Amino acid sequence: MKKAFEKAQQFGKSFMLPIAVLPAAGLLLGIGGALSNPNTIKAYSFLDIGWLQAIFMIMSSAGSIVFANLPIIFAVGVAVGLARSDKGTAGLAAMIGFFVMNSTISALLSITGNLAKENLAGAGQGMAVGIQTLETGVFGGILVGITAALLHNKYNKINLPQVLGFFGGSRFIPIVVSFASIFLGAALFIIWPYFQELINQLGAIVTSTGTIGTFFFGFILRMLGPLGLHHIFYLPFWQTALGGSMEIAGHLVNGTQNIFFAQLADPSTTQYYEGVSRFMSGRFITMMFGLPGAALAIYHCAKPKNRKVVGGLLISAALTSFLTGITEPLEFSFLFVAPVLYIVHAFFDGLAFMMADIFNITIGQTFSGGLIDFILFGILQGNDKTNWIYVLMIGIPWFFVYYFTFKFLIKKKNYKVLGREDDEQSVKQVTASERAKMIVQGLGGKENIDVVDCCATRLRVTVLDEMKVEEDPIKQTGSKGIVKSGKGIQIIYGPQVTIIKSEIEEYMEG
Repeated sequence: MKKAFEKAQQFGKSFMLPIAVLPAAGLLLGIGGALSNPNTIKAYSFLDIGWLQAIFMIMSSAGSIVFANLPIIFAVGVAVGLARSDKGTAGLAAMIGFFVMNSTISALLSITGNLAKENLAGAGQGMAVGIQTLETGVFGGILVGITAALLHNKYNKINLPQVLGFFGGSRFIPIVVSFASIFLGAALFIIWPYFQELINQLGAIVTSTGTIGTFFFGFILRMLGPLGLHHIFYLPFWQTALGGSMEIAGHLVNGTQNIFFAQLADPSTTQYYEGVSRFMSGRFITMMFGLPGAALAIYHCAKPKNRKVVGGLLISAALTSFLTGITEPLEFSFLFVAPVLYIVHAFFDGLAFMMADIFNITIGQTFSGGLIDFILFGILQGNDKTNWIYVLMIGIPWFFVYYFTFKFLIKKKNYKVLGREDDEQSVKQVTASERAKMIVQGLGGKENIDVVDCCATRLRVTVLDEMKVEEDPIKQTGSKGIVKSGKGIQIIYGPQVTIIKSEIEEYMEG
């Protein structure tokens, strides 16, 4: 189980690199698509200026091209995320492997007479980087990325006979990945149509469960958060046919997020896909309203002498959740000291998803549900398409539900949340220059650290001997919590984690 957790956390964090490009692309597509839409221009005539519309169209085009090529972005991103060293070579090999895999599938479709001449979507085929192939989507890209990373980690230091010495080491990786991708493409040619049918059936089961299924989606998603495995859970719904399929502008689009952004770029869209309300929109209710209510409850439950210090921390964490939808800094302030509060939080989050489904709130998002995405993909798109007004109507009462529930439970059970700790439990803060040293020491020293990486909010480390890890020095560096499972260690810091990762790498190299 512990070994599986270590592998899962590495796999989960590898998704973060390709996911990180989505906010910028979504910003361009959200603004450009909304303000160049004919209906928007008709409603706001002052936008009907030639040069201004040209800018919006360029923005929309620049954003949509990213979402149209997510499979290859995931192929490269996953390979880079999983490679242990020389990550650039792994990324290049994955890109080459993606070309070879899809070309192999295309050739086999042509040889067998199954290459569709028209209605590609109906035949389960599509275009990937100019190649007509099976519509494997992001799943195909992830498979190529994993293949490239595995081969890279195994062969990037291979020694070949002297006559072939030039092709040894990292130069061998694109070669071996290319050959492996031929076999991968052949395997997908045989297996993928059956897998497509299985995904479609699973999608039908999810759909048939209605709002109850939506509740469990939100609840499970939130419960997986502390383990850092939530990306693995929601990504198939966002990026594969498990989250639905729809033909848009003559192209078959799979996955809730892909469908939303394809519709966003299509001026003829009048109502966004219903799957958005099931697998996305509930986040806005929790992140913008629920968790800030919990933060206020924690503040009011703090000891009067601690409120000044605690207030600054809670305001920062609540604003982070409200603006960007990043919730870990606030969630981990009560997760370990009061797990019951987190279970209640997960239950409320499931209800929020269910409410979004009931009221057909169809606000998409890049990776989270904060105010920025709410404005871009809700307000700017119009209430007739997204029903964004319901987020406010549900969210305001949600704030008070969280507030009164958390306040009651904290006082009833005397949970030692922020500001209620015993004096001897207070945590010292250290300067940035000391932070990396203390983290490395807490992890058992340089020689005990195998892999250092991070996702959006947490440092993800693989150590050689978990018995050497000491939590106290790490907690003094301002971490919000530590999750340990075997050799896999996750240290929660919040959005500044990328800076901390760089500090650690510089310290270890120095």
